[in-house]
Amino acid sequence: MLKSFIQRGKSKLRNWFLLRKEKLSFAIRVRSLLKLMGIAAITAAIAIAALYYYLSSQSLPAASISQTSRMLDLHGNVIDTFHAGENRYSVSLNQISPYVIQATLAIEDRRFYDHIGFDIKGMARALMVNVQSMSTKQGASTLTQQLARNLYLTHERTWQRKIKEAVYTAQLEMKYSKDEILAMYLNQIYYGHGSYGIEAAAKHYFGKRAQDLSLAESALLAGIPKGPKYYSPYHNMKAAKDRQQLILDAMVSEGAITKQEADEAYNEVLAFEPSRSSQDNGIAPYFRDYVRQVAIDELGIDEQLINEGGISIYTTLDSTMQAAAEQTIHSKLPANSEQQAALIAIDPRNGYIKAMVGGRSYADNQYNRVFASTRQPGSTFKPFLYLTALQSRFMSPTTHFMSEPTIFTYDEGRKKYEPRNYGDKYVLDYIDMRKAIASSDNIYAVNTIMTVGADKVIETVRKLGITSSMSPLPSLALGTYPISPLEMASAFGIFANEGFHHKPVAILRIEDRKGNILYEAEPQFEQVITPAEAYVMTSLMESVFQEGGTGYRVAAAIKRPVAGKTGTTATDAWLVGYTPELATAVWVGYDKDRKLTVAEAQRAAPIFAEFTEQALAAVPPKIFPVPEGVVTVYIEPKTGRLAAASCPEKRLETFLRGTEPSLSNICGSDSPVDEASGSKTGDQEQATKEKRRSWWGDLKRWWTN
Repeated sequence: MLKSFIQRGKSKLRNWFLLRKEKLSFAIRVRSLLKLMGIAAITAAIAIAALYYYLSSQSLPAASISQTSRMLDLHGNVIDTFHAGENRYSVSLNQISPYVIQATLAIEDRRFYDHIGFDIKGMARALMVNVQSMSTKQGASTLTQQLARNLYLTHERTWQRKIKEAVYTAQLEMKYSKDEILAMYLNQIYYGHGSYGIEAAAKHYFGKRAQDLSLAESALLAGIPKGPKYYSPYHNMKAAKDRQQLILDAMVSEGAITKQEADEAYNEVLAFEPSRSSQDNGIAPYFRDYVRQVAIDELGIDEQLINEGGISIYTTLDSTMQAAAEQTIHSKLPANSEQQAALIAIDPRNGYIKAMVGGRSYADNQYNRVFASTRQPGSTFKPFLYLTALQSRFMSPTTHFMSEPTIFTYDEGRKKYEPRNYGDKYVLDYIDMRKAIASSDNIYAVNTIMTVGADKVIETVRKLGITSSMSPLPSLALGTYPISPLEMASAFGIFANEGFHHKPVAILRIEDRKGNILYEAEPQFEQVITPAEAYVMTSLMESVFQEGGTGYRVAAAIKRPVAGKTGTTATDAWLVGYTPELATAVWVGYDKDRKLTVAEAQRAAPIFAEFTEQALAAVPPKIFPVPEGVVTVYIEPKTGRLAAASCPEKRLETFLRGTEPSLSNICGSDSPVDEASGSKTGDQEQATKEKRRSWWGDLKRWWTN
């Protein structure tokens, strides 16, 4: 019995030791497991910290987001946009309607401001819905994930792309604030019809800025990115309105708006912009091409920056004047004619190109004839010749030459030149410079160049900014060497601007998308002739639009002081003229040097007259200011002598001081000027009154017509 008791005791003791050993082993195992778990947690934390440090230190890939560049006219109106397949404008978050932000978050990412780039609750909910429906109809991508995908990745469905998306999403959240991410998303997302970003979409669909969108407009636009083709109101209005309702309901559930506001927004009748074709030529296509060329070739602006950089190009174009130019050419050229036309209008006071038409149809032919250097200016060149004559002091407005068929010899008598007047019409008497300009007498012009020298004329032309190639021959007087309409308008503007030449300018400044100035035009001007010389030439060219002048037939259509010169060759017809505010060159002709009929040659002047009046309709008429160094006296036209009151025939004439007729040669018995005092007496006072009456007549004609 004792032996049995001892055995049972040993057995219990053995079992107790075994139990203790098992408990100790379990504790050791638990402690080991906890130790391992701790090590794993620390390792994971270190790994996460290392990954965070690595991702935060790495740069995100370069995002290729193009932004639409704009071209604006002188008054800030957009006349063109540039984009490489993507119409995009970037704006800051405070320049976007709050309704857009609320609608976008309500439908795309309700917990955007609460998650770290990944919506775990949304992912779990989407997983459950998809498992129950055995489909993938519900996604859980956050705005940050969508932005990462759109900025840096393709839309292929691979594990590699998903991993990259997660990495880029984390990096975006690390590097940018929530507001910055939201702004990038709203500026990047596609809204259909080539519009990328909310600003471009607002302009395309509603013709307004993103900051001005209403609740109804915002809710409709917020629904388009899910399916730009399906939810476009231009393609499927019912689908667009259904999605608008869904978004409004989501905004109500989020507490962003009330049910009443949602109902009112849904029932609001929206005013959509007409869907515009990207092929529309728009306004001033020739000018826009020129601006783009100048920006790239002369200013060194990168072409990719123009297409994708979101820059703004501010130009000198006056859209009202441009519309007048396009309409006038369209109305004056017969629809069944192949005749071409070019018009360039420049403000002589600053060189701003206000209007430019390079041909009758940009859609048919993009060649800009404003810059054509193959067209002879004909008699429109003569003012440069007569300016040279006045500057020489050898000649004045009363210098006389015989208007008759004449053979001129030059090159020391070895060569001959026999010019002819238009239509072989000659006065067959002596005429002065004013008569020669008004009637465009070629014989007088060649006599003038033979007197002053062709070399001197070329020197003058160069000072006026004309660079076209020329040779010092007698035919130069008749405009036989080509000059572009741009150069002609710019040179005539010098006469309008008291002798100052402003280099023609089309671009005022260029700004990048942040408003930083990339280029700003600096005025480039120079006084190349004296104000007195400019005024005397202006006075002479006013005769072109007076009775007997080649432009008289359109004078009634121009109800303001105007000066200019017509020019006609076998293949080209011109009128280059100006007011104090605008210098304009008009050319008509054919591209293949086809000869002009009389009717075709007469189309330049009506285009000039109608355009000038329409372009300056809102500008009161102004006279050309009379500068110092100008003398106005009565002369006897036939002889050029000073005319006293008793002279039977007299005309008011303007001279450079010192070139007026001598007091020793007077028509009439009484003296017109008190030589001792130099004050106005007698006929000179009458001349001043007559001059004033002539301006009053111009103003009266403008008012009554």
